[in-house]
Amino acid sequence: MASGSFFLRSGETWRSPWEDYRTLRDDSPVHFVPAEGDNVDFWVLSRFADVFTAVRDTATFSSAQGLTPNADAMAMFEEGQQPIVMMDPPDHTAMRRLVGKQMTPRRVGYIEAAVREFVDARLDHIADAGGQPIDIVGTLFKPLPSFVVAHYLGVPTADRDNFDRWTNAIVAANAAGRIETAMDAALELFTYATELLEMKKIEPGEDLVTDLIAVGEGVVSAGWIVGFVFTMVTGGNDTMTGMLGGSAELLTERRDERQRLLDDPTRIEDAVEELLRLTSPVQNLARTTTTEVELHGQTVPEGNKVLLLYGSANRDEREFGARAGDLDVGRAIDKMLSLGYGAHHCLGASAARLQARVVLGRLLERFPSFVVDAAAGRFAPGSFVRRYESLPLTA
Repeated sequence: MASGSFFLRSGETWRSPWEDYRTLRDDSPVHFVPAEGDNVDFWVLSRFADVFTAVRDTATFSSAQGLTPNADAMAMFEEGQQPIVMMDPPDHTAMRRLVGKQMTPRRVGYIEAAVREFVDARLDHIADAGGQPIDIVGTLFKPLPSFVVAHYLGVPTADRDNFDRWTNAIVAANAAGRIETAMDAALELFTYATELLEMKKIEPGEDLVTDLIAVGEGVVSAGWIVGFVFTMVTGGNDTMTGMLGGSAELLTERRDERQRLLDDPTRIEDAVEELLRLTSPVQNLARTTTTEVELHGQTVPEGNKVLLLYGSANRDEREFGARAGDLDVGRAIDKMLSLGYGAHHCLGASAARLQARVVLGRLLERFPSFVVDAAAGRFAPGSFVRRYESLPLTA
């Protein structure tokens, strides 16, 4: 990449963006990208301090016009279906209160036994492979997040396979600039969510959809509940897959850091924070400026898209020191951007940490010498989530 340039990645171009990010941080921390294809003009922020400020300043950096630089970012959402991640306070704050009680660490802890059972059953496939490579993404890293999201939404087991199909179709179509195909998949998902809503009215359960229905139409609309289901499915699946795949790669590369976890498994919880920082599953999302912004000698006009480069910010030497790009499972992390921050802190943060802690703990315990072949792995399409689509693991 030439000094200070930027492009939206997808598929194989996700393999190693880190040096390119460093160039942006050092040479062009407020970088302009002209409109091309379906994307409008946008600006890229790559330093931690700048991105951290922007995610907390929802009055200046609005989410309400979509989270991508695509000109049709909001086209797939009907009026009243705008997902919570595409709201600003105070509307966002009010809606977050309605769904937050199910996502607290204490409530999330209730599903730990089910997650452990699911993980162990999937890890049995590795044992059965007899030392032959097995695709750990298809075996565990992709199905587990779908299992957890479906649990929270109260989705019947028979319907859960559709989640990955819809998510993959939406992500792949957006990456290829096929907005019509993405909208077709989104319509299928919205249709299913509407059917799920009607089902829960008749057969309520211990889940988020039932909770939202109970709030009543005067507070939250049926369309908004449908939009929330969309957010959970598309936001909760790929991100966790990305974190787990990237973590397996890092623990294969850094056997010394892996050994620290094997010697002291109590480090796993802190290691999860470091692995979240380095993998940054959501590499970037956009905001829209509500006023003119002056930063590093550049002027970002009102109404412009600004891409917040989380993957770069989380490796910024200005925040994390000279070895910011190196895995250190004992690193004390005060703040990072992998799960958002402030008003838009990820609702599923506790569930994400639980999944990572259980998966990595059980993987190291049962297969302490596992290796993944990153070179043979294949990256998924999509310009916002960096994740392996397949990744061979041998134990």
